[in-house]
Amino acid sequence: MAKILAVVNQKGGVGKTTTSINLSAFLAKEGKQTLLIDVDPQANATSGLGVSRESIKATVYDIIAKQTHPVSAITLTSIRGLHTIPSTEDLAGAEIEIINFPRREFRLKDALDNIDHNYNYIIIDCPPSLGLLTINALTAAHKVLIPVQTEYYALEGLGHLLKTVTLVKNALNPQLEIAGALLTMHDKRLKISYRIIEEVRNHFPGRVFETIIPRNIRLAEAPSFGQSIFSYDLFSSGARAYKNLAREVIESE
Repeated sequence: MAKILAVVNQKGGVGKTTTSINLSAFLAKEGKQTLLIDVDPQANATSGLGVSRESIKATVYDIIAKQTHPVSAITLTSIRGLHTIPSTEDLAGAEIEIINFPRREFRLKDALDNIDHNYNYIIIDCPPSLGLLTINALTAAHKVLIPVQTEYYALEGLGHLLKTVTLVKNALNPQLEIAGALLTMHDKRLKISYRIIEEVRNHFPGRVFETIIPRNIRLAEAPSFGQSIFSYDLFSSGARAYKNLAREVIESE
């Protein structure tokens, strides 16, 4: 059965999608059968993996709103061992559509129960909100990875996120745990970055990944070419960081 990891932070621009794409790519590189699910209506993980709209047969929207079998939505990527379930802007309406449905918080979990035996890891890229789509991701997941930007206001809103995780654990998913906070966009030239690292480690004692993701131009460029950093520049500092993160994730099991 797959280990399911939700990448969550209701703040935008903290590196959720970059982390989802590149962690998935390096897990696959380590020989792990991996599925990346794009649960963000902005569909940045979908485009960042180079998935064209023409190749999409079904999406997360179909799975959650129409209960389409997830096998029909699985799409191959250019990376061996990495599959994806893509998203489109149609997903934006799903929260309203399913609001009165039975088991509305379990729509994604119920779908993944049909395919999780095919994978070692399932990574869920969540939208920058704590709405019903994110609740579905948290209900389906075993662990939560929280990207935290090493800049001002890094901890803003994290209290609300942790409260949401606790509520989901208590009411919907007793096995849910926090895998850890991941420090992202670190600029070693700035003193504030080091202060934020210390703050986050104090805030999440023992639950911060050793790997720190640097602010790296190659990481920023890769999605515009529809590539992970693994494919775009394997020898960049960003690639080395995500390779280390993938190994941390594997070793933590």
